[in-house]
Amino acid sequence: MSRRPFPVAVVAAAVVAVLAVRLGRRPDLPAFLLLGVLGTMLSFIDVALKRLPDPLTLPGALGVAALLALASLDVGFGHFVGALYGMGALFLFYAIQWVIVPHQIGLGDVKLALSLGLVLGWLGLQAFVLGIVAIQVLGGLWALGVIIVRRGGLTSSIPFGPFMLAGTLVAVLRYA
Repeated sequence: MSRRPFPVAVVAAAVVAVLAVRLGRRPDLPAFLLLGVLGTMLSFIDVALKRLPDPLTLPGALGVAALLALASLDVGFGHFVGALYGMGALFLFYAIQWVIVPHQIGLGDVKLALSLGLVLGWLGLQAFVLGIVAIQVLGGLWALGVIIVRRGGLTSSIPFGPFMLAGTLVAVLRYA
């Protein structure tokens, strides 16, 4: 994480504020806020170190799942079933990429997909599809920019976690 926590705190506060205003008072808000704060920290870490540490990704997925399970007591279990399907589908999507091209995607990204799949699946199929498309478009545009300004090539690696989180945020803001 950044040696200067102020930028991390400012971005996390902004993400929390945007989510709180957009979602309002609803039972799933704590899960989205947890992912917002955790995602901010993970983004800064990934940019600085090009890794997403297990002590944040795996407990984060458990925390999001637990909070969504609690929310499902209020809104019904259909959303939670969708969240579990989303978690499995997004995990498989990135796990398959990791197996096929392990130098292009990190295992941390695969583990981050658990949390992101939960919230995207919770919101439904349209949110899930928009999330995946937004993730790929944002990451692809960044990679293209890196190539255009000659700061990397086709085999260069970029921290992909921030794009995964930003694409998920796009879908959450659209469909929540």
